[in-house]
Amino acid sequence: MDLIAIVPVRAGSKGLPGKNLCKLAGVPLWERAVEQGRAAGASQVLVSTDAAEILAAPVTADMSVLKRPDALCRDETPMAPVLIHALQSLPGPARVVLLQATSPLRSTGDIRQAINLHETGRFDLVKTVTPTNPAVLKYGTMDGDRFEPMREPAFCFSNRQSLPPVMRPNGAAYVFDKDWFLENQGFVTDSIGAVVMPEGRSLDIDTEADFLRAEAELAS
Repeated sequence: MDLIAIVPVRAGSKGLPGKNLCKLAGVPLWERAVEQGRAAGASQVLVSTDAAEILAAPVTADMSVLKRPDALCRDETPMAPVLIHALQSLPGPARVVLLQATSPLRSTGDIRQAINLHETGRFDLVKTVTPTNPAVLKYGTMDGDRFEPMREPAFCFSNRQSLPPVMRPNGAAYVFDKDWFLENQGFVTDSIGAVVMPEGRSLDIDTEADFLRAEAELAS
């Protein structure tokens, strides 16, 4: 099955205007994601974008650019319909790795681990995660004036040190089959595999401060 990397790149951004086009260590974030897809073994990298600069970029044998409709370029647009639009342009079956341009510190090894885990056939979806504070297991939701524990009631009264490890999605990579995603119409499934990445490679750039942190990480 062909491996296709999809890099979604929206021109607009509130936190850091034009962030996907910003140069990190001399390389625009979107180009860095394209190179990471190539390095991970993708036979084709598809960039979904409304950015004029990218739409005018030369197309190569292993990289194509798809113009994203204006309706899919709003701040509130979720990722699923963006991917569905991109996947519908691809011929034949494919294994897909989603690489967001705002996660520039992931390594080729991180991406390959996610791909390899998906190739086992054990999961519909594989995503990358990073450890976070397990104290969230003490939290819950409200049903009227009733507190509903997030997981097990005992966790609400446990010492943080005794709580099990908790992982948060870091957005660095998602892997799935094209046909599965189109049939499922999104990411939601109870069959999810995960690859753990360290905090240092899990930065997701949303603000100028995040960008400066990424520069500092690359310089260290």
